[in-house]
Amino acid sequence: MPNKPSNVKEYLASLPEERRVALEAIRKVVAKNIDKKFEQGLQYGMPSWFLPHSQYPGGYHCDTEQPLPFMSLASQKKHIGLHLFCVYCDADEKERFEKEWLATGKKLDMGKSCVRVKQLEDIPLDVLGRALKRMTAKKFVAAYEGMLSEAALKKLASAAKKRAGK
Repeated sequence: MPNKPSNVKEYLASLPEERRVALEAIRKVVAKNIDKKFEQGLQYGMPSWFLPHSQYPGGYHCDTEQPLPFMSLASQKKHIGLHLFCVYCDADEKERFEKEWLATGKKLDMGKSCVRVKQLEDIPLDVLGRALKRMTAKKFVAAYEGMLSEAALKKLASAAKKRAGK
């Protein structure tokens, strides 16, 4: 069994050329449009962008040891996955994203937050870029916290307090 990549560079190097080119093109769009408070790294085995604990000390409510996920890319067997937690957290943004995507005439195969495409040409990169630009770190945190239960918010506050004490 091959070793799992330990960083984004290794992840990209492990891909077939067509997929590597596609993911690198998507990464360029993300880099150009994402709020600089987000960091990139591997999260859950995928190239991801997230709010580090230095920006959002509570982390992710599902696992407070993890930084708060924003967006991830995945090269799957039959598709490229754009995991857009940033869009999922905000119903108005999700609706706008879907309308803008569909207005391009390109097929939108989307679950709650994952857009599946076969190839780079299936992605309206300008739509993705605009959605990322609109979702600043501040707006994202507000949307994220707005969808959480009181118990989850308490869990994040507790994790942030512990982290501050370290």
